[in-house]
Amino acid sequence: MKFLSIYKTTERGVPPSPEEMARMGKLVEEGMKAGYLLAVEGCLPSALGARVRQTGGKFTVTDGPFAETKELICGMAILKADSKQHAIELTKQFLIYAGADGECEVRQLHEAGQTAPSQSEQTHAAAKA
Repeated sequence: MKFLSIYKTTERGVPPSPEEMARMGKLVEEGMKAGYLLAVEGCLPSALGARVRQTGGKFTVTDGPFAETKELICGMAILKADSKQHAIELTKQFLIYAGADGECEVRQLHEAGQTAPSQSEQTHAAAKA
C-alpha cells in the first residue's frame, strides 16, 4: 500500500541548517534503500507560493506568504507500508528526525486496480479509530 504523509509545521523563514539537512538526508537515504520511502519533497517558503480557490465557478488567487495560517504544508513523502499503522510508525520516525514541532497527515493513496472501500468498511474503520 502507498501512503502520502503531508508535513505541516510553523514556517521558520530560514532554510534548514547544514546539520538539519545532513540528518534528514540520512533518513531519506535509509528509507530509499529499505524501500519504504518512494518519494520525498520539501517546500520553498510560502512567500513564493499562491493559493488558488474556486467558489461558485470563480477563481481567487492569493499570493503568499500565508502568515495567517498557523501551520503550513512544508513537505511530503510517499511511503510504501504494509498497513496504515505501519505508515504511522514511519511518519513518527520522520517527525523525530525533523526535530521541530509539527504534524503529518497520513492518507492512503488510491492505486490502479484498487477498489474503493464500501461505505460500511469506511464506517467500521472510522469506529475503530
